[in-house]
Amino acid sequence: MAIAPTDEQRSARRRDQGTKDPEDAIGPAASSDTVAPPPKMRRRPLLIAASVAAVCLGALLAVMAFTSMNSAKEVLAVRSTVHRGEVITRGDVMIVRVGVDPGLKPLPASELNNVVGKRAAMDIAAGGLVTGDEITSSVVPGAGQSEVGISLASGALPANGLENGDDVRIVLTPGQQGQYKADSIPTDVAATVVGVSNGGSNGQKVVDVLVPEDQAPDVASMAATGKVALVLDSREH
Repeated sequence: MAIAPTDEQRSARRRDQGTKDPEDAIGPAASSDTVAPPPKMRRRPLLIAASVAAVCLGALLAVMAFTSMNSAKEVLAVRSTVHRGEVITRGDVMIVRVGVDPGLKPLPASELNNVVGKRAAMDIAAGGLVTGDEITSSVVPGAGQSEVGISLASGALPANGLENGDDVRIVLTPGQQGQYKADSIPTDVAATVVGVSNGGSNGQKVVDVLVPEDQAPDVASMAATGKVALVLDSREH
């Protein structure tokens, strides 16, 4: 049989409950020592892809720079324009390090002493690379030769163009009645091309040719008539 608590016992219980530790009342789930779980990181695929692409691009540029440095060669170039026939001096030539296209064949830096003292076979623009075709040991025009310039319309020379060293024939063309204007002028003179340049806005070309010294007056007379054409002969030698 249960004994009912007295008033004093009830009061003691109330006092005990009133002085209970608040942390005990809160319970272990609400304790301040509990550590919250770390927040979950959001994945950004686009940012990750961009980072990977940037790393790959940097590696590619580094490889290209390394390859370019290794493929660069020391070759000869000119500081200022050297005109055809001029003697090439030490001050005209400089050594540059560039990546050379396989289609180009500039002279290596080791040929510097061989280039100095020779003449330019054609105009070499400032900053241009020096090739073997652009230098010569001979003087132009040489002994017994003369150089004559001929102005020609676009239809009076080969459409494929002319190159220095081409063997050509200077042909006097007929007049309006199909006759030559002067019987004393030859109708066919052999010559060698040494230069080609633009003659103006009308599409004309000025071709410099080497001819024997005794034929230079005749060639000049032919050129003066304006009735001449150049015929390109075989380039096989």
